Amino acid sequence: MSEVLAGGYGPPYVIAVGNPYRQDDGVGPWVARRLREVGLEVHEVGDDLTCLSEAWSGVDRAVLIEAVSSGVGPGTLHVFEVGDGPLPAVFSRFSSHTVGLAEAVELSRVLGTLPNSVLIYGIEGRCFGMGAGLSPEVEKAAGAVVARVLSDFALFAARPTGSG
Repeated sequence: MSEVLAGGYGPPYVIAVGNPYRQDDGVGPWVARRLREVGLEVHEVGDDLTCLSEAWSGVDRAVLIEAVSSGVGPGTLHVFEVGDGPLPAVFSRFSSHTVGLAEAVELSRVLGTLPNSVLIYGIEGRCFGMGAGLSPEVEKAAGAVVARVLSDFALFAARPTGSG
């Protein structure tokens, strides 16, 4: 079970980041669409990650899905639990957003709106140009993220009431 589901109350708040018209940057919305098809609530954030501070304010646990570009193979899945320090370089090296994910997390930390637990699924992209559709490697990794999130929610739902 993911660390994000250990302890606390209530299911994680799922946030999908990305622009569906910037090829692999659309992986967040792609994942969001599949999760909604099975009834999960997913919040989407486009290009302005400064709104994360408000979006997850008051949330105890969050799961965030985002495309990344660190130079490793497309479709590589980076899974990271946000701790007390800054995010790894993979989350700040390149961003098609006005403010990158690493900066948005630190802004939330400073403003006191960062959830107690944040699990990030960063999917390594290949193409970030104009256009719709994911590269095959990214789509495969996105499918794996959908399965992991659904598995985490199934484990959460199976816990006895009142456990924490």
